[in-house]
Amino acid sequence: MSIKISSQFDAGAIEIVSATSAGAIDLNIRKDSHADIRQWFYFRLQGAQGQACTIRFLNAGKAAYPAGWEDYQAMASYDRINWFRVPTTFDGEVMTISHTPGMDSVYYAYFEPYSWERHLELLDRAQMSEHVRMLDLGSTVDGRDMNLLVIGDPQAARKVWVIARQHPGETMAEWFVEGMLDALLDPADPYGRQCLKEAVFYVVPNMNPDGSVRGNLRTNAAGANLNREWNTPSMERSPEVFLVKNKMKETGCDLFLDVHGDEGLPYVFTAGSGALPGFTPAQAAQEKQFADYFKIASPDFQDVHGYGDAPYTDETLTMGSPHITHAFGCLSLTLELPFKDNANDPDPQSGWDGARSARLGGAVLQAVWQSLRDLK
Repeated sequence: MSIKISSQFDAGAIEIVSATSAGAIDLNIRKDSHADIRQWFYFRLQGAQGQACTIRFLNAGKAAYPAGWEDYQAMASYDRINWFRVPTTFDGEVMTISHTPGMDSVYYAYFEPYSWERHLELLDRAQMSEHVRMLDLGSTVDGRDMNLLVIGDPQAARKVWVIARQHPGETMAEWFVEGMLDALLDPADPYGRQCLKEAVFYVVPNMNPDGSVRGNLRTNAAGANLNREWNTPSMERSPEVFLVKNKMKETGCDLFLDVHGDEGLPYVFTAGSGALPGFTPAQAAQEKQFADYFKIASPDFQDVHGYGDAPYTDETLTMGSPHITHAFGCLSLTLELPFKDNANDPDPQSGWDGARSARLGGAVLQAVWQSLRDLK
């Protein structure tokens, strides 16, 4: 059987340069479909069982975040359910995976994918709960559905918004939301029960359906980085943000979480709205208190490593969490999960993965509940 590389499936993305029967495979990381950004890869290798393969990404040094390849190990799976890390090196220009497949078919990806089919299953499973209504907000550039889950009583005093995957290649964000939803809707979960007594949750598990299916890292089908569209979104360029923002104006917001993944930093952390003019000491204290609550809820969260302070620029209000702080005066945070591993508690087999993201999603309810009580 000859070696074959393919990527014509949900979120698949790679460019083939050459592949020999000796296991020497040269590839290029493909650009986002409508933007000059390259980082996400996901492809299938067939016909190399038992063969020592050297898979080189020739243009890795030209990726959007080349520092993301430092101390990075690619993910692989034989069944697209169980994913593991494989030996990966980066010399500043070329990234190389060295792996001997144990089966005829193996998948490699930048991070554990979260398929469109799983996304639909998540929505469907959630709507079976008596606490949930699933709303259709409208359609994406490619015509996919933009769905919102309303969990709890819309008349509740507090409104919590959680969105994920503005950047579609940051699949850990939707894994996080899956874990959060499962906990929120579990009658035996004490924090889920308490949260629904305090608030109604508005959850968008995938803000960028088109980019997700197309295999983009950062942009939608119009080439827009949605996390730079919040000030002036439009139905032509960024309908995903336009529709969600309009719904938020209708409902109000008391606590907002925008879930992402960070290519470079091997930690879980938050970024706040401290760059905003008029950001108050009380708001800073709110952000710190949430972090303190989250550290208690999950040792995977920390507040030592992060982005640090940044000055206010014209770009600040185009980003989700500072825009929401500005618009609603509420606690609004960007939550970052790693592509690599959690350096504070590494896992050599899987690194940071979907399951760990989901467990963190369940744990966040403790911090959310305690923060909601502070608002009383």
